[in-house]
Amino acid sequence: DVQLQAFGGGLVQAGGSLRLSCAASGFEFDDRTIGWFRQVPGKEREGVSSISIPYGRTYYANSLMGRFTISVNDAKNTVYLQMNGLKPEDTAVYYCEAFDGFGSAGQVLDPRGYHYWGQGTQVTVSS
Repeated sequence: DVQLQAFGGGLVQAGGSLRLSCAASGFEFDDRTIGWFRQVPGKEREGVSSISIPYGRTYYANSLMGRFTISVNDAKNTVYLQMNGLKPEDTAVYYCEAFDGFGSAGQVLDPRGYHYWGQGTQVTVSS
């Protein structure tokens, strides 16, 4: 079975940092796009960032203003999301998802195009 697991969330003060990890079991990341999404209750899931593997093309939501960085550790089959300068509005459950192949900026930040996903991790930023 394919499983994706996001972890590394927690409670942090505004201005702080967290690094989220996305680990996969049951498949390799090669030739796939891995995306980070977040969701708060009552709102739609929002695209945060994505990376194509092995090409390393990255995309970010414009609203992030360069605060987040996505990266991959091929040896560990893990994708990371480094989040700096956290704000209370970043509070959400963060999910990592994957789909086979690659896409444009509009496609890779749209959760409807993904077909592998798993449990998320809660990020809470206090003011």
